[in-house]
Amino acid sequence: MKNHLKRIASPRTWVINRKQNTFIVRPNPGAHALDTGLPLGTVLRDNLQIAKTMAEIKKILNNKEVLVDGKRRKDHHHIIGLFDVLAIPEVKKYYRVTLDTKGRLTLKEIDVKESAIKVSKIVSKTLIAKGKMQFNLHDGKNIIADKEAKVGDSFVLTLPKLEIKEVLPLKEGMNVFLAKGKHSGGKGVLKKIAGHEAHYTEDNKDIETLKDYLFVVGDKKSVIEL
Repeated sequence: MKNHLKRIASPRTWVINRKQNTFIVRPNPGAHALDTGLPLGTVLRDNLQIAKTMAEIKKILNNKEVLVDGKRRKDHHHIIGLFDVLAIPEVKKYYRVTLDTKGRLTLKEIDVKESAIKVSKIVSKTLIAKGKMQFNLHDGKNIIADKEAKVGDSFVLTLPKLEIKEVLPLKEGMNVFLAKGKHSGGKGVLKKIAGHEAHYTEDNKDIETLKDYLFVVGDKKSVIEL
């Protein structure tokens, strides 16, 4: 794999100035795919504009606490993606990675209370030794838990301990967020699931999409700010 990336060739989900310089930080392989995540250094420099150069960002990461999902990260190549929580405690700034209505990765500022929770989607599950169930989540995390949950459901997790606070089932009436497809970044109430297809309502409009694109974020209302 190449260890460099040209700005002009970077994923369309990145909100950056593509003609500012020739190259941009290429994220290390991690919990998110290249087009569904951003390198931490780029987020701090280009999106949040905490510093003007990557050299300054490296110094900040080495000398100050920058947390991703409650854990300190020093590598500017570290990849962060959908619903990850970025915290800079010294300046009391907290952000959640989300998508805008054009499917581009953006950061939404949140308060310190909300920075303590995260919603993660179950993408698969595995029966392991002694009959225990391991849930594999969209952000690369694996959790062993005695919970009744299916693929497509979501967990509300506490950070940084990753304790399951609530299970959000994929069913009619739940609040959903569109993580993929031409409606990515949209949100609404799930009305019907028929095989691989699903229907949800947003602003009194009935929209059809694929079941796999749905991300459950709440019951009566979303448990996180979108």
